[in-house]
Amino acid sequence: MNDTTHRDTIFVEESEILAHEAHPGAQHILRIRAPRIAAHARPGSFAHIQCDPLLPMRRPLSIMRVDAQAGWVDFLYKAVGEGTRLLARRGTGEFLSVMGPIGTPFTPPPGRPRTLLIGGGVGIPPMLFLAEDLKRRGSPWDPFVIMGSEVPFPFQARPSRMLVPGMPEGVIAAMPLLEDWGVPSRLASLQGYPGCFEGYVTDLARAWLEALEPAQREEVAVFSCGPHPMLEAVARLAREYGLPCQVSLEEFMACAVGGCAGCAVEIRTDAGPAMKRVCVDGPVFDARQVFA
Repeated sequence: MNDTTHRDTIFVEESEILAHEAHPGAQHILRIRAPRIAAHARPGSFAHIQCDPLLPMRRPLSIMRVDAQAGWVDFLYKAVGEGTRLLARRGTGEFLSVMGPIGTPFTPPPGRPRTLLIGGGVGIPPMLFLAEDLKRRGSPWDPFVIMGSEVPFPFQARPSRMLVPGMPEGVIAAMPLLEDWGVPSRLASLQGYPGCFEGYVTDLARAWLEALEPAQREEVAVFSCGPHPMLEAVARLAREYGLPCQVSLEEFMACAVGGCAGCAVEIRTDAGPAMKRVCVDGPVFDARQVFA
């Protein structure tokens, strides 16, 4: 990852709400018209949204999908605080002030075409964006997506038509959109959802890795976004297998353009510990820099 802030490609748009769906678990999928943001967004970047005119402080949301030609951007978020609860009340046809895209994106390394994408909860959106981007690039990229959630997934899971090595018997639940793209996926939860793996995403990832031939395993790169404990577990798994791993951190942000340093985290560098801003130096970092 580099230290470039890309301020020349951060835009502020008055964006019309095109669709706003509510899902179980206080989850919402928001689609806005934001053509400049859609044209410049990359997997791992996010936008800073003014949720309500009476609440000046913006909220950062990871970008889930974009259509640069049609000019729309999708977000998945959970209404957990004042800002996102106010956002959840906004309806189709209303306008939001949106700033983005912000942050450094995921960078798939050459020579590692087998990409393992692991998303947890509201960390799922960047994984979906990355999977779509890799699929669009075509050969040699070969993504496999694992998603975990302790609330109902914001989509109706369906049995996968795609065989995946190492999957325990009965673990067949997949995301329909990924299936339609030809990207294999599996779901994990401790809530007993039908067809889902009863356990942690890292346990399911380990089963997949163990099923690969040694030469295949050397082609794997790992990408992840989700709760901090999950990212730490993913980083440990990648380190155990000697795999490169990039993680997207989700920190509280104020300005989101690197001015306030409110989202600074300690990063390990060759020169020793350093403080980096998640908003512009990240949110994507090499996992070895973040977790010992």
